Amino acid sequence: MKHRLALALCVFAATASAATSTAWEVNGFSDFLKGRLTNLSLSADGVLQPGPVVRWNSALDQPALWSIAAAPDGSIYTGTGHTGRLYRVAADGKPSLLWSAGQSEIFALAVDAKGVLYAGTSPSGGVYRIEGGRATEVWHSPDKYIWAIQPAADGALFIATGEHGRVYRLAPNRTASLYYETGQGNVTALALAAGHLYAGTDPNGIIYDITAPQQATILYDSSLPEIRALAVDSKGYVYAAGMGGAVASRSGAPASTTTPPSSPVVSASPTVITVTEAKTEAADADGSALKVSGDQTKSGSPAAAAGAATGTAVTEVSGVEKSAIYRIAPDRTVETLRSSKNDNVYDLLLDGDGFIFSTDDHGRVYRWNTGRVALVSEPGDGSTTRLAKSGVNLYAALSNPGRLIAFGATAAGASRYESTVHDSVSVARWGHLQWHGGGPGIAFSTRTGDSVRPDATWSKWSEPMNDPNGALIGSPAARFIQWRAEWPAGSNAHLDTVDIPYLPQNAPPVVHSISVTSIVGSNPGKSGTPAANASSAYSITVTDTGEPPAASTTTSASQSVSRLQSTQTQISWQADDPDTDKLVYSVYFRSEDGTAWQLIRSRMFENTLLLDPDVFADGRYYFKIVASDAPANSAQFARQSELISSPVLIDNTPPLVTLGGLRRDGATVDVDIEGADATSPLRLCEYSMDAGSWQPIEATDGVTDSPRERFHLHLDNVHPGEHLLVVRIYDAANNAGLARVLIR
Repeated sequence: MKHRLALALCVFAATASAATSTAWEVNGFSDFLKGRLTNLSLSADGVLQPGPVVRWNSALDQPALWSIAAAPDGSIYTGTGHTGRLYRVAADGKPSLLWSAGQSEIFALAVDAKGVLYAGTSPSGGVYRIEGGRATEVWHSPDKYIWAIQPAADGALFIATGEHGRVYRLAPNRTASLYYETGQGNVTALALAAGHLYAGTDPNGIIYDITAPQQATILYDSSLPEIRALAVDSKGYVYAAGMGGAVASRSGAPASTTTPPSSPVVSASPTVITVTEAKTEAADADGSALKVSGDQTKSGSPAAAAGAATGTAVTEVSGVEKSAIYRIAPDRTVETLRSSKNDNVYDLLLDGDGFIFSTDDHGRVYRWNTGRVALVSEPGDGSTTRLAKSGVNLYAALSNPGRLIAFGATAAGASRYESTVHDSVSVARWGHLQWHGGGPGIAFSTRTGDSVRPDATWSKWSEPMNDPNGALIGSPAARFIQWRAEWPAGSNAHLDTVDIPYLPQNAPPVVHSISVTSIVGSNPGKSGTPAANASSAYSITVTDTGEPPAASTTTSASQSVSRLQSTQTQISWQADDPDTDKLVYSVYFRSEDGTAWQLIRSRMFENTLLLDPDVFADGRYYFKIVASDAPANSAQFARQSELISSPVLIDNTPPLVTLGGLRRDGATVDVDIEGADATSPLRLCEYSMDAGSWQPIEATDGVTDSPRERFHLHLDNVHPGEHLLVVRIYDAANNAGLARVLIR
């Protein structure tokens, strides 16, 4: 507990300070499940320990292994896809070709109480009895697919078919009859117990309880499209695996919207076989199946393969429930024992007080017991499509490619765990690797690199570390790190926590931009009272008595004019830190003709500075922002960066406007105007006659663009009498200079 608390405090500190030691901790079921396990099991409590060892791995040189069945002599029968071959795998793992079907797929195998093997072929195939190396067709299916065969105690066979979702009963005398028609596309799974035949279907995921020919009730209507496997225990509880929730097609059922437990979405690529009718020609000389065409798309179930065969577009949708395992009590109460967005459950096998199930995520095999899920084994890449037990031995059929794996006793061989790759965001220095568990013998190694996936640029695996008191990580400083743990053969050591302490390199902050603007508004300091509107440049109040109005008067004006306008310089900037460190800023300036930077303000945590009026005389200036991550890092690791602005023109003085050469000749008036500004060029000249609207005047040289310009105003149709002419000139800093003249 003390260790966990200390580590939690360490990790918390790391979130606020990039250059403070932190740790990558791996513990718990979900953390360890992200890595790769070899001959290891993972308990529901997140404890890694040696698990069932792969006794042998029999490669069948086939793309898919659809079905398996255990023989009385301890051998395993396997039905494959694409070439329709039936193999017998001996107890020592050696495969031998037993039979080549005349169809491309063997989706169904079953061994009856007498040890007789039956195989169902697709498409447009039949049921075959295989004895003494010879296959005899005992029934030819009127339907396209045979998905499952369930032997009965009286010697009959129940046969699940598609595309019309029918169940047939084949009597011992080989007389077949339609037992039940579900109205679904496919009957994909069968289970028989106490006079009840349970049938799982596709595409609506319905489980039927069939009690007699053409008599059935719906046991459960799942939200998932396919019931992949069924099993019934001695107490009458029905276990069902539903899958395919992430697979959608043009004609299929929509993906489920059931909310499963939150976890990262993992895209799987299970095996799919697109099946076409076998041509009516003999098999080739080596006994291989007749010619078929295949297509690799994203789906792993035979029912999905049937969809592909009919030309239906199949796609995979992420973020929805992909699979679930249900338990249905005799009173029809339904419990969802497991739900996943990450994997499809392909098979289900009762085992003592719980059950074993297989998935398409690294071929993983799990065990469920009393509400808890433990990882039994991870055979490797591919999909574990079927499971079988023969005595105490467990067998797993994998596809992509097709192979049969036999599991042996725990701790019979070496075991290994390989972690995921950890990103420390920046180049890091590594500390002492720490682990917690029980038992000696575990050896750790690390490797590091600067690419997200280990490649030739990564360091080699380090020398093994097996002393927790002196396991200094010797791998080079880098951004990414990975570790592995190895158990020797016969070890019973277990592991529940691994910590990789490290000190990340502190990245400097970045100043992205600087903006310097002039803000024109009220100046309370010059008027004594704040203006009601900061955009008002003048305030005029007039009363009929000549006395100042009361404070509450709102409909008045004065006989005096006070200038309330002022200009403030606002400096703002944008900056951030790659490590999300808290930043502190310093602001400097220098004049265009100066060389030394002058500090305006230091230790600022805001990114805006508003300067008082008149602190800068008119001219051109540079501004510099220095950003530092010192508040979040110790002094020796703190970093800073700076950015200098472009030259900024500060001009608070309006242009000087001079009017001269006024000439009036009857209804015409001519006026010469001169504008001059000491700091910036002029931009606009305009006039107003008798408080009328402003009208522009262009410079005599054609363009108003110099600090000194001459203008000429010619007016026609000026009525007799006195007129007020006002001229206004703006400079580049938007300062306005005014002049007036009375025309008589």
